Amino acid sequence: MKETTFKISADSQSAIDQAADLILEAADGCSVIAFHGEMGAGKTTIISALAKALGVAADEISSPSFSIVNEYRSDATAELIYHFDLYRLQSIDQAVEIGVEDYFDSGALCLIEWPDIIDPLLPVATTDIFIKVLPDSSREIRIVNPI
Repeated sequence: MKETTFKISADSQSAIDQAADLILEAADGCSVIAFHGEMGAGKTTIISALAKALGVAADEISSPSFSIVNEYRSDATAELIYHFDLYRLQSIDQAVEIGVEDYFDSGALCLIEWPDIIDPLLPVATTDIFIKVLPDSSREIRIVNPI
């Protein structure tokens, strides 16, 4: 298991972009990345930076708060990326009904906000990202890669 922790300024787009690069590097080998953090911690912001770093056009990236999952395609590699926001799910059964396991088995990159409700369904090889808001409004980001 590899663990990395770093701090970023939440109001610096270059810091957010660097965090995205570090996450991609640390998650190498994992196609499922689970983002943990309180409301407003920056999960969607970092996922947007990740998608842009992977070649998704910025105007295609949005929070899937109401649709549960958004599908993006990288302009650079044509690979699919799935962005989940599971905040509104009431049970693990709802996740099974929308086929989350099929998404995980697809081999496509799956970026998940609010993953706790589906923890038993997550693959063993899931990279966990923990985002903590610090008193100065900066963010501490801890990356845990199981492989």
